[in-house]
Amino acid sequence: MEPVVELTEIEPGILLVKMQDRASGNAFSEGLTLGLLETFGKIGANEACKAVVLTGYDSYFATGGTREGLLSLHEGKGSFTDTNIYSLALDCPVPVIAAMQGHGIGGGLVMGLFADLIVLSRESVYTTNFMNYGFTPGMGATSIVPKKLGLVLAEEMLFLARTYRGEELKQRGVSFPVLPRSEVLPHAIEMARSLAEKPRISLVALKNLLVDPIRETLPIIVKKEQAMHDKTFHLHAVKENIEARFRNTA
Repeated sequence: MEPVVELTEIEPGILLVKMQDRASGNAFSEGLTLGLLETFGKIGANEACKAVVLTGYDSYFATGGTREGLLSLHEGKGSFTDTNIYSLALDCPVPVIAAMQGHGIGGGLVMGLFADLIVLSRESVYTTNFMNYGFTPGMGATSIVPKKLGLVLAEEMLFLARTYRGEELKQRGVSFPVLPRSEVLPHAIEMARSLAEKPRISLVALKNLLVDPIRETLPIIVKKEQAMHDKTFHLHAVKENIEARFRNTA
């Protein structure tokens, strides 16, 4: 069986992380979560790595919480802060490119936005759909979505929780490359090749300078998001919405 998270050195200095939990559609299952934590732990210890490409499989990048995971949070059995996978790209010492060739849903989109460089797919859908369940955004969404997409579009996405095709985001002025799905990963790899031409020490130093403000403020934002969750995640309507969403997609 193929691993849920596959780590490959595709060229010297370039590591490819492929999420492929086909059973869950790349939702944050236990297998995908543990696989990502283990993989980025290995990357952090790899002194030869200069660039990381994070991607999914087929039409899925990452699709957020599982039914079981969301219901567990609703019941007060933990918090999204218990397992920090959303900022793995942010904490990685070298630049991470999110090759979002497939759908990015909820926390899955947020995880991709924490990457240093991002490539979207014209055909795929992207959404911060937290409010459709009735609970407020988490995983650092209220910080990173405005930073990467701009405040006006971010407020629209976070409040309305609607779904956007990559092509629509391109028309709305998103500054990332938005390409046909088949071109997303090759384009990301070309970006990684450009990074790999640079000295690792320079890449690490520049990344630290660019993302330090986000790293410093993120714990404060996450604490505030958790306080909102304490008020909103346990509503009865949230459980009903979770059940309905997964029933309709079964």
